[in-house]
Amino acid sequence: MNLKVKLCGKEIDNPVIPASGTFGYGYEFMQWYDINVLGTFSCKGTTKDERFGNPLPRIAEAPGGMLNAVGLQNPGVEKVISKELPHLKEVYNKKIMANVSGFSIDDYAYTCEKLDKEDIVGWLEVNISCPNVHGGGMSFGTDPSMAAEVTKAVKAVTKKPVIMKLSPNVTDIKAIASACEKAGADGISLINTLMGMRINLKTKRPLLANTTGGYSGPGIFPVALRMVYDVYSAVEIPVVGMGGVSTADDVLEMMMAGATAVEVGAANLIDPCACKNIIDELPAAMEKYGITDLSDIIGIAHKQG
Repeated sequence: MNLKVKLCGKEIDNPVIPASGTFGYGYEFMQWYDINVLGTFSCKGTTKDERFGNPLPRIAEAPGGMLNAVGLQNPGVEKVISKELPHLKEVYNKKIMANVSGFSIDDYAYTCEKLDKEDIVGWLEVNISCPNVHGGGMSFGTDPSMAAEVTKAVKAVTKKPVIMKLSPNVTDIKAIASACEKAGADGISLINTLMGMRINLKTKRPLLANTTGGYSGPGIFPVALRMVYDVYSAVEIPVVGMGGVSTADDVLEMMMAGATAVEVGAANLIDPCACKNIIDELPAAMEKYGITDLSDIIGIAHKQG
């Protein structure tokens, strides 16, 4: 059985990718398993400058998943390059997906240009979809022209494949994906979290200090699947699917909808071995459904009936 796929021209051993914000800088998970079994992983979202994130509480439970409003807490790109990546290189021998966020087009370009020079970085995942920060992030991902501008700025300073990460909190995600493709994007990843909130019935106040947060977990899987399906039909570049993925069957379903690779997010916070377990279970799931090569099923749902 062949689990290998090509993502933006780069072959990976399997399509399973821990999603940004749920896997730190990777090396933290070596205490549970050898992370070299992964296809790759998307590191914690990196910004130009250090960010302390949103005030507490940042996490709340929700039916079918969870809410988070971490707010892109990270040490800034300079420290990621000088401290986190060298530590990672000691234990990881593959290329990573560097996840980048920003609050201006110049921010995105600066951070991507810095990370583009790092050998361990194989892809740049440009997050224009974060719902938990004010004054940036998702505002770029809700307007096709702004999404295109960020894409152009990043492509102008990088040589590595650029994957634009889109927000589901929009009216027409196909239009935004198409705008990114026309601006030079090498791939599209989706979806980021859905906007949500919870209220504490005792205090009568929102559970999150940020009031709203990103809803993730199995509850959003059907929404994510539909959006991956829609975007696959709107672009020619690879799609990375995510949103509520927690089993090998979910990975196959995402790939049939059009995903070349599949990111796993909230499941890592429930079980740190979630991605390893999914990879271990993939061959049996493939055999169950008569699949011998994962590349053969990418977008196959569009060809049925």
